[in-house]
Parts: sequence; structure tokens; C-alpha cells
Amino acid sequence: MPSLPAKTLEVFDNPAPHRDYQIHMEIPEFTCLCPKTGQPDFATLILDYVPDKRCVELKSLKLYVWSFRDEGHFHEDVTNRILDDLAKATKPRFMRLTARFFVRGGIFTNVVAEHRKKGWQPPSRVDLAAFDAQSNTRG
Repeated sequence: MPSLPAKTLEVFDNPAPHRDYQIHMEIPEFTCLCPKTGQPDFATLILDYVPDKRCVELKSLKLYVWSFRDEGHFHEDVTNRILDDLAKATKPRFMRLTARFFVRGGIFTNVVAEHRKKGWQPPSRVDLAAFDAQSNTRG
């Protein structure tokens, strides 16, 4: 049975709620429509979060992201809407969504939105290797 786009985000219990750890996801096939022209806008979404009690389930995230394909949104609106929906579903300690839109009219747009649980402060940073953009898809 083929999958259909959906606005429902499923979650599961965090297997390590006793510690802060980062979940990094890259979603290179995001598409929505320009609300002015109806033309498609393409973006890579980069999601980084520190879960609290819940994590987002990947298939539901894929179907959720797919649900924007035929909707018109400004880049700023859709980035903040997705972050709000993800934060509502997972209630993370910290979440950052970076939307890197492909060129339109000679302009690349990057929108970065963040959510922080009230009172949560990150621990002191330990400088280890960072994830490069699209690190899982390039050799």
C-alpha cells in the first residue's frame, strides 16, 4: 500500500532521557510552493535537537515533510511552522531547524529557527568533530 502525505508526527520514548545528546537529521528533498507564483521551492532541511522524553519517528517525519509539497508558504513561515509542530510533538530540551532553500531569482535563502525548553541550558561544549552539511550523502 503506497504512503500518503500526513500532518501527523509520531513520537517514541527517548531511550536515554538521563543525558543530553544531539540528534542530527538532513532532509534534502523538501518542497513547497511559492505563494506568489505557485512555482516549486526546494530546500534541504537540517534538524538538530536535544530530546527530552520523546523523539520524532522518521517515517512520520518523512510523510509530514511531504505534506507541504502542494502548499504555498513563504520560506520564513514554513520553517517556523515546521519547528513549532516538531517542538509541540517532541517537547525537546533544544531544537534548531535550518532551511536551506535553493536559488530563486538569483537569491539563496537560509532560515534558522530555534526552540529552547524553559530553563534548559546546554552543558559546556566539548569540541569534537562536527557534522558537515549533507555529510551522509557525500563521499
